[in-house]
Amino acid sequence: MKSLEKIPVVSKEVLIPFILITSLFALWGFANDITNPMVAAFKTVMEISTAKAALVQFAFYGGYATMAIPAALFVRKYSYKKGILLGLSLYAFGALLFYPAAEFEVFGFFLGSLYIITFGLAFLETTANPYILSMGDKRTATQRLNLAQAFNPIGSLFGMFVASKFILAALDSEVRNEAGELIFTTLDEAKKAVIRTHDLTIIRNPYVILGIVVILMLIVIAVAKMPKRANNDEQGSPAESFKRLFTNGKYREGVFAQLFYVAAQIMCWTFIIQYADNLGISKETAQNYNIVAMGIFLTSRFITTYLMKFVNAKKLLMIFALCAMVTMSGVILIEGMMGLYLLVATSAFMSLMFPTIYGIALNGLSEEDSTLGAAGLVMAIVGGALMPILQGHIIDKETIGSMAAVNVSFILPFICFCFIAFYGYRTLKVYAD
Repeated sequence: MKSLEKIPVVSKEVLIPFILITSLFALWGFANDITNPMVAAFKTVMEISTAKAALVQFAFYGGYATMAIPAALFVRKYSYKKGILLGLSLYAFGALLFYPAAEFEVFGFFLGSLYIITFGLAFLETTANPYILSMGDKRTATQRLNLAQAFNPIGSLFGMFVASKFILAALDSEVRNEAGELIFTTLDEAKKAVIRTHDLTIIRNPYVILGIVVILMLIVIAVAKMPKRANNDEQGSPAESFKRLFTNGKYREGVFAQLFYVAAQIMCWTFIIQYADNLGISKETAQNYNIVAMGIFLTSRFITTYLMKFVNAKKLLMIFALCAMVTMSGVILIEGMMGLYLLVATSAFMSLMFPTIYGIALNGLSEEDSTLGAAGLVMAIVGGALMPILQGHIIDKETIGSMAAVNVSFILPFICFCFIAFYGYRTLKVYAD
């Protein structure tokens, strides 16, 4: 049998399509991580609670749950390429809607814009992930997806940089006095209105520019020659695929593992700002810790992609989830900078989780089941919509017993990592193949 070390992860024949589709991973990574800090930004400028501000994540990740299945059915009927083009169109439209949202200064309008952006992202993720898996030998599929997913945090890092340097740093509502207190909250309504208009324009601009970039990417992919899916006209009914997927234990549990992973990731990256704020660190400086976390995440993603040549991906998943449980315990129990450092370090262990769960859950599925299977795993991204709101409610309590509420709130990602470790163990021992 040909060893995995000798099987090319990406063959020369599909190199250009692989590069184009991989660029999409960076594109939606940018959207994810320019949006996470907006929870803190909207909380201040719109003068709302943390829980209400977390509706940013509910709208953003709720779009995945709404559109994943329709996206999969569209791709089954047409093609991967058409699914990607429709996804890019929706992505651009949602981003450009930030312009009228800023003009009306209505929080709900911003939420609607984010919701439409993720209609497009649902199409892209439902399509791009299985497309990458199909571009080569099945034995290197998980490794190939990890390689493509490694470019997702590159986009994320850029999104964090833009959020930090061009949004958070430019918000007038974030100006503080010598005592470190926000000046915005002490102003009269007329002065607040002027600042709010300025700050919402600052928030708007990167999204409008992003919409233009997405349109350019749409044009490039539209004219590029892409590999076609085999047997596109010989697929069974979606109902039969759903039935097979529902009775597949490894896949079914993988959907739940993905839901808990995305929830943990979004909570760790969204509320790092609140965790730092509790230590007296400004939002702009706190975002730098997020950037460091993403740099660690990116480096670890490339390292683990290489390690998968020699170590079983299921075993790595279990080990990394256990390590994340350890660091998260420190985040909860240590009230100080060491807790913040451990929160940043957790990103090293999250790095392989999304693509590895994805690859394991889809491994062994037929071509016709993999598209709907991918949709189920993309729908699981709704975990990022639900649990941050719950964490926001905990943080709003400020203290729980003798502990800071923000520390206690990280028990939620700890629970998520417990389930992921259990899934890694199950796939290693029960669903071994």
